[in-house]
Amino acid sequence: MDELKKRNVLIVDDVPKNIQVLGSFLARENLQIAYATNGEEALELATSNQFDLFLLDIMMPGMDGFQLCDKLKADKRTADVPIIFLTAKTDPESIILGFELGAQDYVTKPFNASELIARVRTQLELKEKTRALKELNKSLEEKVKQRTADLEFANQQLSRLEKAKSEFLTIISHELRTPLNGIDGLAGLLNETLLDSEQKAYLSHLSATSKRLSRFTEMALLITSLRSRNQKVDLFHVSLDILIEMAIDEMEYTINDKELVIEFEPNTNHIQVLGDADLIRRCISLLIENGAQNMPSKSRMVLSIEDNKKTTTLVVKHNHIIFSPEMLEQFAVYSPEDKLTITENLNITLTAVSLIMHVHDGKLQLSNDSNQPCSSLKLVFNKQAG
Repeated sequence: MDELKKRNVLIVDDVPKNIQVLGSFLARENLQIAYATNGEEALELATSNQFDLFLLDIMMPGMDGFQLCDKLKADKRTADVPIIFLTAKTDPESIILGFELGAQDYVTKPFNASELIARVRTQLELKEKTRALKELNKSLEEKVKQRTADLEFANQQLSRLEKAKSEFLTIISHELRTPLNGIDGLAGLLNETLLDSEQKAYLSHLSATSKRLSRFTEMALLITSLRSRNQKVDLFHVSLDILIEMAIDEMEYTINDKELVIEFEPNTNHIQVLGDADLIRRCISLLIENGAQNMPSKSRMVLSIEDNKKTTTLVVKHNHIIFSPEMLEQFAVYSPEDKLTITENLNITLTAVSLIMHVHDGKLQLSNDSNQPCSSLKLVFNKQAG
């Protein structure tokens, strides 16, 4: 019974003989015993010393055990110390009152030594386990607090790195755009001078290369912004028909250069989707550009809108197979949240489109149809309530 050693127990009873008997029982258990013969003395001892258990007689003159229990539980210095009532009263009302006032147990007089020791031991062990649990909780709270602080610091570091990366890409983009704009301007001026057909061909190739590099720069910046969640997305109801027509106008040079046939019949219902108009227009422009890059001259591209209760889908169909099996396979498992390397099979254009659709809670779907033969891309917008 060494585990009960050095525990302090206060016995409160107005009958000295009872204190003597209890003290002899508990002394054998290596407990430190203090005693009081009335409630006022007990209260003074309890609040000026540290005890692990109170044994209170109920029937005492002046302040009885119930009143003393109530005062001990009301004082934060003694509120957590377990109380066992010592009583000759076994009526249910007295027992219930004791528990309601906060006592943990009771022992009836006359005392049975084995029962008393067992109940004392139980309450002391429970108090020790409660104390250990509180210390563990405190330790865990401190660890959680430290972990939270570490995570906040790490998030701040990541935020600074993301900001630095965005600023760096912005600088790079600006440094690339400035000379490219100069090249475009000079090409425009040269195009107005007298040039032979070979020189005009070189000039046209130079201008196309410059525009392609400029668009690549914009694409890289867009992908980085979307992945780092710095791209602000303003969602409004926008007309999909109008955005398609704007994208076709924007890509007029590419369409004419490849002599593409673009077919689009605006929907009479003026279907709208919830999204960022600029980003959706970019999506459509990128899909037209992707088709132009992967199809021969004079190919046909058909744009149409499918609408149902749950989704609105823009379908872009090419009259050629433009997706390799490897690309379809890799794109099927690609997630915009993945940090996959952009390869030949997962090109930068479709990666950008997929990211744009992801921030709209939509998706990009690719497919081939060898029977026609043709390839299709679908921008699927989920309809949101309200």
